[in-house]
Amino acid sequence: MDGFTLLPPPGTRVAVVGGCGGIGRAVVARAVEIGLRVVVLDLPRSMALFPPPEGALAVACDAMDEASMGAAFDTVAREFDGLDAVINLVGFTKERMRLSDVPLAEWDEITRGTLTSAFLVSRAALPLLRAAGGGSMVHTASTFGVAVSLPGYGPYAASKAGVMNLVRALATECGPEIRVNAVAPGLVQTAFLQGGTGRPEKNERIDADAVTRMLPMRRIAQPADMVGTYLFLIGPGSVYITSQTIHVNGGLWS
Repeated sequence: MDGFTLLPPPGTRVAVVGGCGGIGRAVVARAVEIGLRVVVLDLPRSMALFPPPEGALAVACDAMDEASMGAAFDTVAREFDGLDAVINLVGFTKERMRLSDVPLAEWDEITRGTLTSAFLVSRAALPLLRAAGGGSMVHTASTFGVAVSLPGYGPYAASKAGVMNLVRALATECGPEIRVNAVAPGLVQTAFLQGGTGRPEKNERIDADAVTRMLPMRRIAQPADMVGTYLFLIGPGSVYITSQTIHVNGGLWS
């Protein structure tokens, strides 16, 4: 087909929540490069560490907080009269420990920051997608949501499994006007390996060499390896794809 492209067209209005993280920065940079109208939503700390690039609107918020998310998307609504796409990359883990040792407060924090945040982002963003006549929402799941190949990630793995099912529920309830999918990265070389971009905690016990030996690709992913899938899912090449989780993990299960 002449002129067919998998990328969203210039002028597409997209909100990237968690856009100052490792994968988020790569997605935002490419989105701006191809002419999308981008708004980045992230923690103030993350924005101070990695300010969004020129051409992207910045809105500080906390995806774990209901009022903050509502206010953030109210700000977006004053800039855009609708959104064509929402990409959500929010999520974190903490120091690895077995589930039997995880304090309830830590379980609550991780699940709120990874699963509840996805719900809050979705609920706050849906009115703007509907105002545009429909669009695409892409959440971030994880290989750990279906295969916990390293011990100590119970709360995070359970939360990411929840994200996959949240995506299915949203796709069922919001279709056909709004498509909802997820990208499930494997291990990616970002600050996530130390806890997260906007978080002071450190988690330095991941044995990257051991993971690499498990992968047919024989390397840890770079953020740029994820970008194409996110943009594909908000572009014209995916118009009949919804309720799916696409795994981008170097062939972990091969």
